[in-house]
Amino acid sequence: MELMYNVLIVDDVVDNIQIAMNMLKEENYNLTFALSGEEALSLIKKNSYDMILLDIMMPEIDGFTVCARIKKIPEYQDVPIIFLTAKNDIDSVSHAFSVGAVDYVSKPFHTEELLSRVRNHLELYRSRMVLKNNHLTLQIKAKEEKERLLTELEEGQKELIYILTELIESASPETGQHIKRVSEISKLLASYHPAMSKDDADIVFHAAPMHDIGKVTIPHAILAKPGALTDDEFEVMKTHATAGHQFLKNSQRKILKTADIIASQHHEKWDGTGYPHGLKGEDIHIFGRIVAIADVFDALTHKRCYKEAWSIEDSVAYMLKHKGTHFDPMLIDIFMEHLDEFVVIVHP
Repeated sequence: MELMYNVLIVDDVVDNIQIAMNMLKEENYNLTFALSGEEALSLIKKNSYDMILLDIMMPEIDGFTVCARIKKIPEYQDVPIIFLTAKNDIDSVSHAFSVGAVDYVSKPFHTEELLSRVRNHLELYRSRMVLKNNHLTLQIKAKEEKERLLTELEEGQKELIYILTELIESASPETGQHIKRVSEISKLLASYHPAMSKDDADIVFHAAPMHDIGKVTIPHAILAKPGALTDDEFEVMKTHATAGHQFLKNSQRKILKTADIIASQHHEKWDGTGYPHGLKGEDIHIFGRIVAIADVFDALTHKRCYKEAWSIEDSVAYMLKHKGTHFDPMLIDIFMEHLDEFVVIVHP
């Protein structure tokens, strides 16, 4: 199918426009004309042209200025401009190319020369546009494919976490509901933190279920012991944080990397008395600090094999008492500010 190109002819002399139009009509172009630079710029704002044939010597605004102004319009940076003029000295020719013209045809011009130059530059323009569009299409497809693969990887991580969470539940007397509540509390707490994005909150939500993955290495007799642990038993229990890190440390996927941080650091304390590394203050990753609060608050408010459930009042009092020692003070302030929402999670 033959393409219809839109060509704008700009000249302040009507006879020159008529001559050019008579020559070009053989090619069945869609021709438009303007009698001044201002009129041409006005038409360009309202219409789309594939080529502009431009006179240099015009009153008010000359062709050089018109060309330079057209090339500042993003949509016209690639549109070919050919100067049609009797002004053919070397300086004028050089200036024409410097302001963005692609060619220069001297008046009086011959039909075959004009038709050939116009045809060639239109074909080149179309080829560039096809290549540009194809490149853009490939970029879009590549981006979509990358997003698809990343989504598949992320879904794979979530599926793996679901499987491992079931393993944690089977090895620990703590319920799956505890794991779910810790995830929800962590996400809510992260969502209110000014330095955390929505993506951060979502990642914490999906990674938090892995906080106790290391407990699969702890003997069941210790996990299910109804009373307080001895010092030796507690030392064994503490190893679950390091064990969790050993399980997850080699992953380069963002959810599992976050799970590694959480598993390793959710028992660290703000004052440096936690385990396994005795990290202090902001040396503890924000993900670990968030899950520490979520884990303790849910554990306090629910029955465990070694204790009865505490009341909300007593649990909140404990959290406040350990602000700045066990827990990040800023996170406790956020927790208290939105306490009703956290209570709904632990006691729906």
